[in-house]
Amino acid sequence: MRTIALLTQKGGAGRTTLAASLSVAAAHAGERVIALDLDPQASLLRWGKRREAANAPNKVMTEPLERDRLPRLRAILEGLAGAGFTMAIFDTAAADGAAANVVTEIADLCLLPTRPTCLDVDATAATFRAVYLAKRKAAFVLNQCPPNYRSSRTSESAEGLTHLGIVAEPPLCARMDFQDAIEAGLGVTEYARGGHAAHEIEALWCWIRAQFEPTRGEAPIDSPSRRRAAA
Repeated sequence: MRTIALLTQKGGAGRTTLAASLSVAAAHAGERVIALDLDPQASLLRWGKRREAANAPNKVMTEPLERDRLPRLRAILEGLAGAGFTMAIFDTAAADGAAANVVTEIADLCLLPTRPTCLDVDATAATFRAVYLAKRKAAFVLNQCPPNYRSSRTSESAEGLTHLGIVAEPPLCARMDFQDAIEAGLGVTEYARGGHAAHEIEALWCWIRAQFEPTRGEAPIDSPSRRRAAA
């Protein structure tokens, strides 16, 4: 069973939206997915409830992961794997560093969403250092980027983040399809299959899958050449 954690200390970076659409993309690719919501706001759980009513084509189970269950997280994941799940995606809370640390220790891949602003990049860099110290694979995900190709904000943020670690591809733009899909209880690839947002999520899922199944000659995400200034 593979595990992906969405982590950042900054609120509003789009963890839940990203967790929802990645869960659907993974399910569409053949994974049996469970999305675990650690956030007391329970936004991902409410999305899951709307999903049941929407009769969504791809099956994704959503469940809460309460704080008092975290000490048994490894056993919980073993049980889920025994039940046939192949992918767990964690939506964490920005303010609960202790819970995020527990998930970080277990996650196969930590994704750190960040908006292309100075405050967001600084906050996410602090999260990355914690992940680095836990010796986990990690990558920044530039999210809610200006859709205007002439904007330099995305490229400047990406350049700054590459001094710390890896930036996942592609950057995700601020598109209404993401928000409309959440409201409908769908992933963006279900809501607007042919749209730009759907294409971005599909490309990001392909990038993630490559981290689990690297091609010959590809440097692993945690190789020494890719771990630069995190220390």
